[in-house]
Amino acid sequence: MLITKELLPGTLDMLILKALSLGPNHGYGVLLRIEQMSKGLVSLEQGSLYPALNRLEHRGLIASEWGTSENNRKAKFYRLSKAGKKRLEHETSRWTQMVEAVTNVLNVAPMEA
Repeated sequence: MLITKELLPGTLDMLILKALSLGPNHGYGVLLRIEQMSKGLVSLEQGSLYPALNRLEHRGLIASEWGTSENNRKAKFYRLSKAGKKRLEHETSRWTQMVEAVTNVLNVAPMEA
């Protein structure tokens, strides 16, 4: 299982944007959605998630509003902004290229002498 500290820089933001592209959610719901989407391979800590949500909101990539959670508590719900949607598309493209490049390197067979 990967935890936040092991993620490459910028990856957490991309994962949050992807989670919110599936629909608005409160902070803890974003955390659970990422864990679910990763099939349990990514485990986020709330201490990493909430500063990232604040950073993304400050940059205009997500927006928030107060609402009531499924357990009837007041919660801040986040949604992807238009700028966030564009950033997610850009980051997804960059990530795909990086994965392809690393895969190419790892698939090179040793030369036989």
